[in-house]
Amino acid sequence: MAHPISALGAIHTVISLVPFVAGITAFTRHGAIDTATGSGRIYLAGLVLSVLTSFGLSSTGGFNPGHALGILALLAAFGGVLIPRLGFLGRLRPYLSAFGISFSFFLLLVPAINETLTRLPAAQPLATGPDAPLVKGTLLAWLVIFLVGATLQVRLIRARRTR
Repeated sequence: MAHPISALGAIHTVISLVPFVAGITAFTRHGAIDTATGSGRIYLAGLVLSVLTSFGLSSTGGFNPGHALGILALLAAFGGVLIPRLGFLGRLRPYLSAFGISFSFFLLLVPAINETLTRLPAAQPLATGPDAPLVKGTLLAWLVIFLVGATLQVRLIRARRTR
């Protein structure tokens, strides 16, 4: 086994599945992660727990890019929650809110993609590290999916506003 997983790593992995599943559920049902829904609230709670448990993990022995992405994901998500209350943003509020929360989902999966591809299968991982072509290509595909999804969300919000 190339990269054994610690007990905290296993707990973090299981906890991290919660916001992933809740986010996918929210996108499927509502076209966005809406914190007024059960799946949206579960997403936020799972995101917080996932980021907090990540701080006990580090292959470098300290603060790493995965931790920074976790903090950015929290800032994006809670920014997305706060934005609807900022009246000076006017008609941009629903767009910025949806973008912030969706961006947190995007960021959540960046380290997950790297960790998955560099750890699985356990006997012979698919990639050797974050600079491996498979990791870079998968992250590029994930970016494209995010951009397409953000565009669809803009269209959905616009369509709902014109009704």
